[in-house]
This record gives sequence, C-alpha cells and structure tokens, in this order.
Amino acid sequence: MGRVAGKKALVTGAAQGIGACVALHLAREGAQVLLTDRNDAGVAAQAAAINAEVGAGVAFAMRHDVTSEADWIAAIDHARAAMGGLSVLVNNAGIALMGSVEDFTLEEWHRGMAVNTDSVFLGAKHALPLLRESQPASIVTISSIAGLIAGHNFANYNASKAAVWLLSKSIALHCARQGWDIRANTIHPTFIRTPILNDIVGDRDEATVFAKMAKQVPLGRLGDPDDVAHAVTYLASDESRFMTGSELKLDGGISAM
Repeated sequence: MGRVAGKKALVTGAAQGIGACVALHLAREGAQVLLTDRNDAGVAAQAAAINAEVGAGVAFAMRHDVTSEADWIAAIDHARAAMGGLSVLVNNAGIALMGSVEDFTLEEWHRGMAVNTDSVFLGAKHALPLLRESQPASIVTISSIAGLIAGHNFANYNASKAAVWLLSKSIALHCARQGWDIRANTIHPTFIRTPILNDIVGDRDEATVFAKMAKQVPLGRLGDPDDVAHAVTYLASDESRFMTGSELKLDGGISAM
C-alpha cells in the first residue's frame, strides 16, 4: 500500500472501464484522483464510491470533453483547486471506430483522431505547467497494441493509437531536454473486457466474438481492467523513475508472434 502516496492524479474517461479501475487503484495506493468524463453522472458515481471506500476528499469528479481545449483548461484548473496540484496525468479516454480506409467519411475520421490523439496533445500541453510544480511527475497514455500492429478494418484506431505512441516519446524527450523530472510512457493493451469492446462486437453475439478474440491471444484469454490499472500504478509511482519514452505491452503475447 502507499505506492503513490501523496500523488495527485487526473484520469480521463473515468466513468467506467479502464479509467474507473485506474482511478480506484491509484486511490487505494494513496493518491488523490480527479476523475473526468463526458458522462458527468458516471464519474460522480465513481468518485463517490472511491470516497466511500478510501475516505472523504480522496476523489473528485467533473464533466470533461477531452476534444475541447476549453474543457482541458478547466480540468487543469480544477485539479489545482481541488487537489492543490497535479503529478500524474492518465490519458485514458478513447473510442474504437471500425472500418477500412475507404469506409470513413472525413468527419468520422476527424472524430476518432480528436478523441484518441488530439486529447493527448491537449492534455500534455496544458498539464505540463502544473506537473512541473509537482516533480517527479508522470504522464501515462493508454495506447493499444493496435497502435503497433495493424488490421485491415482498424484504419482510424491504428492511426490514432500509433500517433499517441510516438507523441508520448516526443513529450518524454522534450521534458528530459528541459531537465524536468517528468516522464511520459504508453501502455498498449490488447482486448480488455470493457464497454469499448461493444463498438467491435456491434450486433453480433458477444460470447462468440469474445471467444474469437481470445483465440488470437497466445495466453488464450481477454484482459481485465485490473491488468491495465496495475501497469498505470507502476508508471505513476516513483518505482518507474528511470523509465520514460517507453511502452508497456499488455497483449497476452500477440506482439511476440
């Protein structure tokens, strides 16, 4: 316990799935957490549940559209007001749009890139001034194994998740060059049992689709949100002080094939 004691974390997309799980893990390990999401009722409920378990004043919540620069500025201001600063930024919010390069309209393409990629740019840009006040600090971005391995029907998701992989490396090198103790790393999960898989399942039978997904994973199963939350906790903690510009693959062995 206490692996991130004293840390102040902002977790996007925290109304459910990986984001909610990450926020809970960080709180259990001693951090204060600001949960943000477009689903304001959802993040409020998650924050209340964390405070009920860990103690009052640990978790906070606000509505946050990660594609909006104004919302990012407001979120950073709220982190300062509610927690007194920020030392961990977890870029988790994302969407999985299915389709080949010929399937997307330009508007759909821009939507996927805005949520998955622009959000990370905006988050780092506006969080860095506050992170500099709470060094050592860490930026953790949830990419995907799909950012490293392509699929014919994953054009937008492949492109957006690959973009944040290299963007994170650029952020890491920028911080290092400035002499700041601020690290930036990415996590690359394969299929994780969260609501985002609903976009992939569509109107097909869920059990059949999940079984087919599991067959693609050498370990023979899908991942759980806890698997990702453990990795985020490591990257948020001072245990990873010498790790920056790197990636953690949580893919059950897919990328080893």
